[in-house]
Amino acid sequence: MRVIVALVAASAGTAAVACPFCDVVGRPLAARRDAAAVVAVGEAGGAAREEEGVVRQPFAVRGVLRGTGIEAGADLTARVAGPVAGTAVLFGDEDGRFEAVAADETLLGYVAAAPRAEADPAARLAWFARWLEHPERAIAEDAFSEFGLAEFEAVVAAAGALDGPRLAAWVLEPAIDQRRRGFYGLALGIVARRAAEQGDAAAGSTCLAALEQALAAEGTDLRAGYDGLLGGLLVARGEAALDWLRDHELLAADTRAGDARHTLAALRFAWEYLAERVPRERVAAAAARLLANPAVAADAAVDLARWRHWTSVADVAALWDRLGRDDPLVRRAVAGYLTACPLPEAGRHAAAIAAADPETWAAAVAAAGLPPRGPPD
Repeated sequence: MRVIVALVAASAGTAAVACPFCDVVGRPLAARRDAAAVVAVGEAGGAAREEEGVVRQPFAVRGVLRGTGIEAGADLTARVAGPVAGTAVLFGDEDGRFEAVAADETLLGYVAAAPRAEADPAARLAWFARWLEHPERAIAEDAFSEFGLAEFEAVVAAAGALDGPRLAAWVLEPAIDQRRRGFYGLALGIVARRAAEQGDAAAGSTCLAALEQALAAEGTDLRAGYDGLLGGLLVARGEAALDWLRDHELLAADTRAGDARHTLAALRFAWEYLAERVPRERVAAAAARLLANPAVAADAAVDLARWRHWTSVADVAALWDRLGRDDPLVRRAVAGYLTACPLPEAGRHAAAIAAADPETWAAAVAAAGLPPRGPPD
């Protein structure tokens, strides 16, 4: 799930990333360390100054952890995200340019001990798992970044290192960093599934109960991480989670816009990664119910075309008159679906729309990036 990139990318046909429910993450410290020609420890030696939009600060080198070209006692200037007061870890490239990250003794030890990128992915994540939600903010954010950029399969393989009770507490904690809630919901589902497969019904039930409690909590439809919680439910409960979505009215025409988007994101995730536990035809059928929801109708139609789910051709065609007259995104989605669909019924719908409004239809087909289809069979 090379995260964290949103699932909007998945709707365009690119592979979903390890955690499609995480916000954008930064480059982990271990990756910066491994790519650096020189890694050193420095002490701030003066005030930070902005020059041409770049903030730089002088440092005195206190020790070299790796590389050559500088020695303890040397003075240098490094790029910083903000003023550093005290110690920093310095990353230097082959051209002698340095970046500095404020670091106390704990962070320095963390950077030095973190496994290298070529290590086994699951083993790496198992090491970083212990640092999630560490009291030191920089470490907590960095450990989260490692999971956000990992492949989904690696996260599953590292499930034994993830602590179910801690994850349950985090998804239920109102003060948790909202950017991380989605991943913790997904991880909780992974742990619940692992517990059930290993015969630990009590642990699995506890994790699942926390997930469902978090999903039931009141909130606006803009609540961060809700898609990740739904993804975790799909991992934990498999096909039965689709019935849960239906029963909790997350596939309805009047589902709140944000909740509908979260639900569609979770369904995309299930399509990409959970085909063995959640039949793809059922995933597509669930997404097809969202064609009735104005907030996600266009996106749902695009997904159904990408998944070659052609049984919804009449419902997609109906969007042209129901929503498309005022929404070019809906028109484009309808044109793309009908043009790609091989069924004769799609050709008849396309011909009817084109006959009624040829210019608008032609513009929609062009916007969809597809050649116009021929006359119906």
